[in-house]
Amino acid sequence: MSDASFKIAFLIYPGMTQLDFTGPAEVLRRMPDADVKLVWKTMEPVEADCGISFLPHVTLADETLYDMICVPGGFACSELMEDDEVLDWVRRQGEQATYVTSVCTGSLILAAAGLLKGYKAGCHWAWGEHLSKFGAEFAKERVVIDGNRITAGGVTAGIDFGFRVLRERLGPDFEAAIRLGIEYNPEAQPGGVPETARPDILKRVEAATQGRMTSRVEQIERVAKALG
Repeated sequence: MSDASFKIAFLIYPGMTQLDFTGPAEVLRRMPDADVKLVWKTMEPVEADCGISFLPHVTLADETLYDMICVPGGFACSELMEDDEVLDWVRRQGEQATYVTSVCTGSLILAAAGLLKGYKAGCHWAWGEHLSKFGAEFAKERVVIDGNRITAGGVTAGIDFGFRVLRERLGPDFEAAIRLGIEYNPEAQPGGVPETARPDILKRVEAATQGRMTSRVEQIERVAKALG
């Protein structure tokens, strides 16, 4: 890039899960050279799935090329998988960025743009298996690094993802200092992944997502088929 800043773009969109980008953004913006921007089609407020709205800094039409792009997830991500304007931006940025990243189901958008074929990638546990339709390999890890692709699991994994980027760029000591500064010392609790969840709780969560899953799977298969 032409200046000393490390340019980071978060693609935001209506219906995204806000923690998918606010979690890692809070970590990443602490890099001394970080220049974080929120990007969308227009400059109008973008409402996340929780009802909180965010103002984009620039639109997709802006010609800035970023060192890092991050695509958050959310149930609305399936709409973006068939949005040529969004996919063109993701593809153009991803072809030259130092880091191509996502959180949760944001990896499905990267996959729909053709950026994960041949790569291992993370995703929310309920959707990761569909990455294979795009030639990617789902890895059941909080953060997955394969080349310059860094992809996180579901929602809260975005914070861990942010710290992994800090470590990759500035080393473990810098990462540790920021971790201490924001008091990030999570206590692992059983039940946060299917492997440790109570069977009845797992069934309840799966049932709650089943209706949305049917239509989204149809979209995923349609997009994957179009990509060939």
